[in-house]
Amino acid sequence: MSERLDLAGKRLVLGLSGGIACYKAAELLRLLVKAGAEVRVVMTEAARQFITPVTMQALSGQPVLSDQWDAGQPNNMAHINLTREADAVVVAPASADLIAKLAQGRADELLSLLCLARPIADCPLLLAPAMNREMWAHPATQRNLAQVRDDGAIVLGPGNGDQACGETGDGRMLEAEELFEDIVSALSPKPLAGERVLITAGPTFEAIDPVRGLTNRSSGKMGFALARAAREAGAQVTLVAGPVHLPTPRGVTRIDVQSAEQMLDAVLPLAATHGLFIATAAVADWRPAKLADHKIKKDGKKVPPGVELSENADILATVAALPRPPFCVGFAAESEQLARHAREKLVRKKLPLVVGNLGPATFGRDDNALLLVDAQGERPLPPDGGTADKLTLARQLVAEIARRRATDAA
Repeated sequence: MSERLDLAGKRLVLGLSGGIACYKAAELLRLLVKAGAEVRVVMTEAARQFITPVTMQALSGQPVLSDQWDAGQPNNMAHINLTREADAVVVAPASADLIAKLAQGRADELLSLLCLARPIADCPLLLAPAMNREMWAHPATQRNLAQVRDDGAIVLGPGNGDQACGETGDGRMLEAEELFEDIVSALSPKPLAGERVLITAGPTFEAIDPVRGLTNRSSGKMGFALARAAREAGAQVTLVAGPVHLPTPRGVTRIDVQSAEQMLDAVLPLAATHGLFIATAAVADWRPAKLADHKIKKDGKKVPPGVELSENADILATVAALPRPPFCVGFAAESEQLARHAREKLVRKKLPLVVGNLGPATFGRDDNALLLVDAQGERPLPPDGGTADKLTLARQLVAEIARRRATDAA
């Protein structure tokens, strides 16, 4: 399995304006380059007070620019040259002063100049604000933010928390990993723009007594990867998650549940308002008929206590049977005869698509291999029949689902 390069072939300009958050820009640059992007760095005079151009040059492998009169440029027009082939300009940190300049169309140094001179239609501007909480809340800053948004800039963040000045509140620049995820999302195609997507992920936990229960080995990684991929594709995503310890993908609404009944109760009211339902959760088919009030103890006998089971409702079948169901995609985690069992599920639940995988071979792993099963036949994902990391698979599956949705709408 090869390393995933989320930004392979992308050309970015990373601008740094003044602020202590410049230290985070170094890690962001490292992530961008590692993901395959070619990055040119532009620093204001204020930014150079917080981090050196040497650091950013070492990480980018490219000369760092800061002077609009740089005679090293053949035409002395760095503000033009930098943006004509760039896929995006990212300013991180974006200070209150830099945002004010952009809102007013001022360009008195290289960074603001190239932001103003960039081809707006082909080179989006992404701003990661970083400032004191009072500066962030000031009416002038909020007016300027509204203006740059109206002018087409994408504002990433800010975060909330401890600030270098000792205060706490809004205005922190997002962490490098958060910014990286947002940048990848901003530069991704948007085949699901305007769609509302509902996804279930992870196992369920069916309690036997206050400390024990029935569950399975599903990690939830595939469902969480699908939530991230759907958000990257432009969808508004709601993720209903069983008991897993995974971070919520950026921009995704998360609802945590434990049991199959709780998952059903969360999904049903939402299903009618979502155009797409992807059921990746490994929902328990059975639950204990009665919950013991206290922990069931050993009594010295060698015969274990019997547990009477009741059947759980089938969440996917229930949603698919709604009068106006969303486009439903089922997952089949099997231990053998994958194609056969996936097709049986497709027919039994009257679904347009079932995604099969071998559960024991993928639970807890970061890679997977999928089998797409529909009325026309079967095909593997990835197409070469090998394995791929789950985010790559999720992106491929989302693109496939989007293609089918577009065909249905045509």
